[in-house]
Amino acid sequence: MNRRALISLLGGAAAWPLAARAQQPAMPVIGFLNATTAVDSVYRVSAFRDGLKEAGFIDGHNVAIEFRWAENKLDRLPELVADLVRRHVAVIVGQQVTMRAARAATSTIPIVFVSTYRRNCSRSPTR
Repeated sequence: MNRRALISLLGGAAAWPLAARAQQPAMPVIGFLNATTAVDSVYRVSAFRDGLKEAGFIDGHNVAIEFRWAENKLDRLPELVADLVRRHVAVIVGQQVTMRAARAATSTIPIVFVSTYRRNCSRSPTR
């Protein structure tokens, strides 16, 4: 084998893993839009991640989550959702209060809103 053939073979072998990686499908990105702060939403985010995990989706493994927090400033929502749209997220998830901004920003990205139900736990059950 001459030198030129050897260099071509090694160059092709080195590029093969890069080409194989380039053909892998991109990881889907979920846009998580919240009107409050990250601190105020610890339980909501934990429950969201648990639900994703039950469905087989693990953040950083086979799905990515982009979090956007309005910090209780509702006028920031259009800017935050526009950022998620530019990021080409696969879906936008948020509270009901965030959905007007999401619907105004896109008609092509699916939007899922989360509604919470709180039960008054301080009452004793009726018999």
